[in-house]
Amino acid sequence: MQKVTVTKLKNMKKSLLIIAILFCAQVLFAQKSDSYDVGEWFRFEMSYSGWMKAGEATLTVNESVYKNKPVYHIVGKGWTTGAVSWFFEVEDRYETYIDKRTNMPYKFIRDIDEGGHTKNIEIEFDQDKNKAYVHNIKHNRKAVFDTEPNIQDMVSTFYYLRNNLDVQSLKIGDEVFVNMFFDEENYGFKLKYLGEEVIKTEFGKMNALKFRPYVMAGRVFKEEESLTLWVSNDKNKIPLRVKADLAVGSLRADLDAFKGLKHPFKIIVDN
Repeated sequence: MQKVTVTKLKNMKKSLLIIAILFCAQVLFAQKSDSYDVGEWFRFEMSYSGWMKAGEATLTVNESVYKNKPVYHIVGKGWTTGAVSWFFEVEDRYETYIDKRTNMPYKFIRDIDEGGHTKNIEIEFDQDKNKAYVHNIKHNRKAVFDTEPNIQDMVSTFYYLRNNLDVQSLKIGDEVFVNMFFDEENYGFKLKYLGEEVIKTEFGKMNALKFRPYVMAGRVFKEEESLTLWVSNDKNKIPLRVKADLAVGSLRADLDAFKGLKHPFKIIVDN
């Protein structure tokens, strides 16, 4: 087995977090109709450079009530496994409560432990007053922040796009922008459409849509770790793969199990 250097592990840490964010956020871009429903569940396997298992992640859509309003309660979990967990252990949990009618988030939870680096933050959004009420549970600190109108959290962003963006109108190079609030800051977030691609998956060949996410740093959008995301080109918009190219090797997450899809699952059948 190749030696896992400190530099590789540091890169893994950063990329595992990015991948956890994306998969807890779930998938992108659907036509203007619901692509998911209560009971949808995904499991992903993460690997380093295609040969060493690095971790797993799950994503679940639940039904709940938040302050007397019906909501989707979406829970994402990510953790390291195998040899990677010997050097660097990750256990992350993300939750969001999304209004079923407006697709706007009411509450976001981030509870993570990444190699001993921990955070436990709860954010409540007042969409009418454009406020975010942040409770840092670990440090017993509360604060109120102004937000942009129709603000999204890290997880709800993708569900919002999933139900509100018309894929049929997308052209290669098109970019989609969303205002997002994370921890204690407002962020600009955009996704660039890279086109269609046929990829091999655990379930067979599938038609996929390919995207690249960017996060605003200051006033400039920066590409995050050469991160690329593939989702199924159908009504479900299943997250199929995420790949992060690192300074040495790459980190990849692939869908390896699912249930509760709202629409029929489609693969390419070779003649």
